[in-house]
Amino acid sequence: MTTPNSHPNEARQRTLRAAGIDPHRVPEHVAVIMDGNGRWAKRRGEERVFGHAHGVESVRATVEAALESGVRFLTLYAFSTENWNRPKDEVDALMDLLVQTLVQEAMELGSKGVRLRAIGDVDSLPKACQEQLERVKEGPQGEVYLDLVLALSYSAKWEMVEAIRSMMKDDLTPEQILPSTIDGYLQTADLPDPELMIRTSGEHRISNFMLWQLAYAELHFTSVLWPDFRMSHFFDAIRDFQNRERRFGALPQSTKTS
Repeated sequence: MTTPNSHPNEARQRTLRAAGIDPHRVPEHVAVIMDGNGRWAKRRGEERVFGHAHGVESVRATVEAALESGVRFLTLYAFSTENWNRPKDEVDALMDLLVQTLVQEAMELGSKGVRLRAIGDVDSLPKACQEQLERVKEGPQGEVYLDLVLALSYSAKWEMVEAIRSMMKDDLTPEQILPSTIDGYLQTADLPDPELMIRTSGEHRISNFMLWQLAYAELHFTSVLWPDFRMSHFFDAIRDFQNRERRFGALPQSTKTS
């Protein structure tokens, strides 16, 4: 499934076509693993937190790119359950940065038709983070063009365990448990599965991120470090996506017709 915005305005069509993108075949949901902040900072002789702070500009650029391209859902892997094992100073700085960014960006996001929500073990976040997430989740007053999903204190294994526990509490029988049943117990129950996953920094793994939902996603890996990621790199990923034949386990079209 591609984005439901099948009639993009003429200006956006021109922008996308100039970038080599078919505006009618844009993925509806894009997930991003934002990686490389620490390495980016180290190359500049700075602490890791310096890289995290500069990564905020990349979030802005990615949101703009999603809006420009017509992506309807954008999920950003912002903080994993494993990240709690990092040095306390870094974790505290990340939480402070999250609150600061939410405060600064909430009004701007709303004015652009961006609705923000979070998935993950949000209750484990500091109270200030929880309170700010609660404030911003109502979203824009007008039309929503993009749902921005922040994966916070999230891991796919944690999500699956929580889903299984909930199914057991609901006394489901084995016969009642189907793939669609599991879909409904995940944190992303009301979201379509990502069609495209982007990971920055040159690493080729998905790091415990949306293991169930990414089953049929196209994976795009780029060597660009997250603080350097901009709209042009997002468009690179969209072009890569559009150049692939999504088969979902079936034979290629060329094989079927030969």
